Amino acid sequence: MSIATQPLRLKTALKTYPHTRALKSGELTDPAVELVFEDIEPIHRAFAPMARKQVFDVSELAIVTYLQAKAYGKPVVLLPAVVAARFQQKCIIYNAQHGPLDVGSLEGKRIGVRAYSQTTGMWVRAILAETYGVPIDRIDWVTFEGAHLEEYREPSFVRRAQPGEALLTMLRTGELDAAILGNDLPDEPGLVPLIGDAAAADRSWYGIHPYVPINHVVVVTKALVDEHPQAARAVYDLLRRGKRSVAHERESGKPDPLLFGIDALRGPLEETLAFCDSQQLLPRKLSVDEIFADCLDVLGDAAR
Repeated sequence: MSIATQPLRLKTALKTYPHTRALKSGELTDPAVELVFEDIEPIHRAFAPMARKQVFDVSELAIVTYLQAKAYGKPVVLLPAVVAARFQQKCIIYNAQHGPLDVGSLEGKRIGVRAYSQTTGMWVRAILAETYGVPIDRIDWVTFEGAHLEEYREPSFVRRAQPGEALLTMLRTGELDAAILGNDLPDEPGLVPLIGDAAAADRSWYGIHPYVPINHVVVVTKALVDEHPQAARAVYDLLRRGKRSVAHERESGKPDPLLFGIDALRGPLEETLAFCDSQQLLPRKLSVDEIFADCLDVLGDAAR
């Protein structure tokens, strides 16, 4: 008679999305693992503890944070699963009450962003530079937090706001000319997108870059991969099943924001790495093959 083994309990930080809800409710399960979810809101508060000290077994992580963690040799392993992605051109706003502003007049302006290494900021800067020819090193970038990785040092054209200063307050008063925000975009009179018809601009961008800009992926600790590889495989399978459970909700013909597998992620990650390099976000060169090596070792053909 075989003795039933208990599932491995994994401390997990994962936001509730339509595609993760069934995992978090217990509707989707795997006999190998029990995901024990931490209640963290907003989810980005999990990123520094995971990147620095691996306080979770499984965690959602911003793509820039993951790439910095990998470059600095942190023991985290990417599961090739995108859990959050969005088009970004609506995410840079300005205060129209202080007069007009457009992408052609950003040089020398003061633009606020929560952190220079914030993933939304990386994407907006990449689009400003590549699509609109904005010299991002000639902008006065004002940040309010440091990076999730303590080792990272911001470029010389980035400065920290004074203690007590707040991004939206500075935008309202005119101390900032523009600001980049993500899930916390405000809905108030006068604060409007800098890029006119951002949705059309995003469609044009997608015509050149056929993927939705990646915000968050999922990582596990190297210790979990080394000691319990079957548990890492079970987590990846649960994430896949979660995506499949809501596949019918995606509008036909719309881009798939939730890329899975290294074949789907290779091109987007190559471009993401290039954007990070050009913005001085990484301490050394990374390749997609280096990134994928760990997950291939543990997931095998399932990683494809």
